[in-house]
Amino acid sequence: MANVTFSSPAMKRDVTVYATAGDCSSLLTVAQKNKIPIHFECENGECGSCAVEVDVLANQQPLGMHLTEKEKTALKLAGKISREQIEQAELNDVPPPWRLACQYIVRDEDILVRF
Repeated sequence: MANVTFSSPAMKRDVTVYATAGDCSSLLTVAQKNKIPIHFECENGECGSCAVEVDVLANQQPLGMHLTEKEKTALKLAGKISREQIEQAELNDVPPPWRLACQYIVRDEDILVRF
């Protein structure tokens, strides 16, 4: 199980939910199931409207999560990540802070999601 804490000025308070790690649900799906108001349009990684900042809350190396090609393109076009950040993420197997909620698969680690 993973604790996912959502934080946004659009909400009255932060909300923490439990997500089953390994069930292949995207962060956007977890948010929708729990009525968290993450903005989205296409749900397939092309528009970039569901960009969120993800912080791992444990004192450990974050679990490596590869960016999809759609995610790389959308986040670069939105100015959320640079080509250098993408290269470092791939070389060091460390995820960048900005992700697309529709592409991010919840892993077995506690995270803070800002949007």
